[in-house]
Amino acid sequence: MTTTPQSLVEHALASSTADDCIAIVRDETSANLRWANNTLTTNGLMHKRWVTVVSFVRGAGGMAAGSVTGSATTAEQVAELVRNADAAARAGSPAEDANELVRDATSPDWDDAPVPTDIHVYDAFAPALGEAFGRAHDGGRLLYGFVNHELTTTYLGSTTGLRLRHVQPTGHYGCTGKTADLTSSAWVGGATRDFTDVDALAMEAELATRLGWAGRRVDLPAGRYDTILPPSAVADLMIDAYWYAGARTAHEGQSVYSQRGIGGTRIGEEIVKPGVHLWSDPAADGLACAPFVVAASSDNESSVFDNGLPLERTDWIRDGRLTALLQTRHTAEMTGQPVTPAIGNLALTVDAATGDIDDLVAGTERGLLLTCLWYIREVDPQTLLLTGLTRDGVYLVEGGEITGAVNNFRWNESPVDLLRRFTHASQTVPSFSREWGDDYFSRTATPALRVPDFNMSSVSQAL
Repeated sequence: MTTTPQSLVEHALASSTADDCIAIVRDETSANLRWANNTLTTNGLMHKRWVTVVSFVRGAGGMAAGSVTGSATTAEQVAELVRNADAAARAGSPAEDANELVRDATSPDWDDAPVPTDIHVYDAFAPALGEAFGRAHDGGRLLYGFVNHELTTTYLGSTTGLRLRHVQPTGHYGCTGKTADLTSSAWVGGATRDFTDVDALAMEAELATRLGWAGRRVDLPAGRYDTILPPSAVADLMIDAYWYAGARTAHEGQSVYSQRGIGGTRIGEEIVKPGVHLWSDPAADGLACAPFVVAASSDNESSVFDNGLPLERTDWIRDGRLTALLQTRHTAEMTGQPVTPAIGNLALTVDAATGDIDDLVAGTERGLLLTCLWYIREVDPQTLLLTGLTRDGVYLVEGGEITGAVNNFRWNESPVDLLRRFTHASQTVPSFSREWGDDYFSRTATPALRVPDFNMSSVSQAL
């Protein structure tokens, strides 16, 4: 018997013996291509369906919640998830984030089927990729890469009258080019919603240019350098600044967004340079994401009780001032601030910023141009000091031109501090975090930034 996502939601809600129940079904299809040594190696098409059941049980001490997630395609499998969620709620303690569940909202397309992707999403890209392989071979270069496209249709229903649906396209591409002797490498990558805007020949041409820059090698020591961060590297750092912006953590004095000495958060304080704006908007052009909260579990930044809350544009930083943190209804009660749940995209804009990364290079007398950052980890939450490595191309800029490649570095910097210190910014463009974009967060738009004293703390031996 064929089961629709909607029927699985309805079966879960009808099967639960808890006081209330939320059911979330995610229907996901993905198509991918992988290549190495200028040859396509694999391609694949996958279909997955995940179901989350959240049960709520009222007791003398308050409302308890139990959440269970699993792969399920039949009513019997969903019923087992419901039994487990109901049991977890009955065995649990009252939830500290308990709130009234969101009520009575229906998406006009609730009854529509899931939207799938398939391998034909690459009908234009794949032939051009084959031509790119030929150009790379003729030029003595090797290409390695991966592309993936997903379409996830989410259905969220509740015993309180929610019937919400959202279709999310997510795609990314990444390609590494190497010289034939494997002594130099370069990378390009980006995010896309449908691959109609991805040019495989332009990708190969950019890699050829970057590998050409590496024809001259200069070894540099650790130190502070005038450094140009491309939009991809800025996205790496801004995602960390966003992920660590939990209101509860800040309220309890444990983050860079905490008010020192007197307690509470720094909301309202100028924390970065005036003219800087960091924001999310589920309706942002090219970055659109779910317009309502979808939470499979509760933690400091999300709450299962908030499922279905509508989302709208939120300015995290406006004109240099911290204006919001990641707030559930529970943490908003703690901090006295508006409810501002997490949103699945992020944009950084700078007033009066013009031009592109080439303009930043042209205006730099001597400095470094990075490609991307890698293996980023938090060192100090109080300052949001991060550490990581450079990867796949660090280039020397002299007299406004790129004159060679230099060695890789380990770096130590805080994204919040960088937004106080940068001297130049380009226009904001769609970007892709190499560190976080593949699996976690691909919808970003950022400028390139020039930082006069970026801290390259030690030399790395990595290519």
